[in-house]
Amino acid sequence: MPPSEPASIVRELLPLLPAGPALDIACGTGRHSLLLAARGQHVTAVDFSVVALDVLESCAHGMRARVRRSKSLHEIARPFHGGLELTQADVERTKLPERCYDLILCIQYVQRSLFSQMARALRPEGVLLFETYTRAQLEFAGGPRNPAYLLETGELREAFPELCVMFCRELRAGQGIASLVAKKQGKQN
Repeated sequence: MPPSEPASIVRELLPLLPAGPALDIACGTGRHSLLLAARGQHVTAVDFSVVALDVLESCAHGMRARVRRSKSLHEIARPFHGGLELTQADVERTKLPERCYDLILCIQYVQRSLFSQMARALRPEGVLLFETYTRAQLEFAGGPRNPAYLLETGELREAFPELCVMFCRELRAGQGIASLVAKKQGKQN
């Protein structure tokens, strides 16, 4: 089964997103990882599901993208430029490497314990694109129902104090969703 379409916010902002090394957290079958790789970007795609990563690998081979499997996010020291680096990991127990990514995507996944790690994992001038459900989703059919995995009103805007918020919105239009684009300040050393 091929991955679903990329989230509209990722498609719309793609030309404005940094083209350097990217991290796709909880990537699933890779709808966003494939989109970034198609533009020649190196993407580290991490997910708990081996089955989802197998689907992603198959799709990547179909588009003739380079693919490598790694056992840990900390294997970055081994050079591998361009293509997809697939990592099977329990992100609830994984520590993100610091200052490694120009772009981090976190779409439809909430793990509050990762928020400060995401900020530290960005390189100076790096961008975080985050979008997931809010408690307003409980008013609509589908989507997650467990309040532990739903953001409170205004929570996303305050979740990354280390980053400069460039864009933040909350919608109640068929779903309750919050979106954020934030940038890490500073110069690259």
